[in-house]
Amino acid sequence: MSREARRPRCAPLIPRARGGRAQRAVLVLLGLCAGALLLAGQPLVPTARSLALHFATLQTGELLKGACYLAEEIFHLDSRHHGSFWRALSSCFPPHWHGPMLLVCGSAYVALFGDGQQLGLHLILASLCQLLILALGLRKPSAVEMSEMSERSKQNVAHGLAWSFYVGYLKIVLPRVKKCMEEFSRANPNLPACRKTWKLHILIPLSCDIYDDLEKADSNIQYVTELTETTLARAGIKKRVYKHSLYAITDEENQLWHCAVEYATPLQTLYAMSQDECAAFSREERLEQAKLFYRTLEEILRGSKECADTYRLIAYEEPEEAESHFLSREIVWHLRQEHREEISVQEQSHPPSPSTALDSAELNLQISVSDLPQPLRTDGF
Repeated sequence: MSREARRPRCAPLIPRARGGRAQRAVLVLLGLCAGALLLAGQPLVPTARSLALHFATLQTGELLKGACYLAEEIFHLDSRHHGSFWRALSSCFPPHWHGPMLLVCGSAYVALFGDGQQLGLHLILASLCQLLILALGLRKPSAVEMSEMSERSKQNVAHGLAWSFYVGYLKIVLPRVKKCMEEFSRANPNLPACRKTWKLHILIPLSCDIYDDLEKADSNIQYVTELTETTLARAGIKKRVYKHSLYAITDEENQLWHCAVEYATPLQTLYAMSQDECAAFSREERLEQAKLFYRTLEEILRGSKECADTYRLIAYEEPEEAESHFLSREIVWHLRQEHREEISVQEQSHPPSPSTALDSAELNLQISVSDLPQPLRTDGF
């Protein structure tokens, strides 16, 4: 069995950003409903009158809901709306076409039915039904709707934590990581150097359970030394120190791998929030936010030119049954991937001579697919 096949577990499933499938489903269902209406063969005038009435009912419900919210917001004009009533009004009725739409639908209904009194009765009944729905809480958005809205508006806890982690820490330290590793390599020439592993390896356990001491998390992970520290004046703090710890990790063949590794500290915040009743943060919500934190951080770092090729995110789910060396195997798996990536780059930069090209091709026929150099990205998304 090849080394790559010994990875303890598959990569965790990190959700991608939602696409426009829901909107496309709306258009498909809209077409089906329109087709069914045409096949029903109903007279045009009664059908148009019913549509106008239904539209008027929906707009009435939205206006009533906005009026109920406005009844609360007028008591927070100074603190939330800068003392502006019109700002509060526009916040409670965000689409400004609800009123005109109701007027148009009502006018169309009267034109088609010719009885304004009947329209008034329908609107009163519609208002009664809409207010009952609001009172019973039947119009609350689903969990999927809330998740999609918060993700699109970038207002999740995970978004804030990922950006804070990047701006306040990674953007400062990552550009200096390779230089620190190079200094360590020069001071320790007896250790094998693999430049592809000269990165900061950031552990992201989706359980958010973080050890302050990596040696206690896995006995195959041993502290070696501190890399060269970076000292900066930051936010009023003179000579603030940033530094990384270098670890030696023993694999199943007792081979040592050296790398700078640490946890993503914002995950401690997510874990603490799930333990505090005031945060009202469930375990399921914590898991969702941890996945979103990974995805957001990956997107941020991918777009950062100054941090390119200076990090590796290692997201993982811990096994249900405790494994004493799970973490070290997970890290070593990524280090091997990086090592194979470096070998692949070296082979591409130094192509074989014509006399040995045939031999290399013959050898490749005896190598399994799992033994070939794998791509750098290992999260499978």
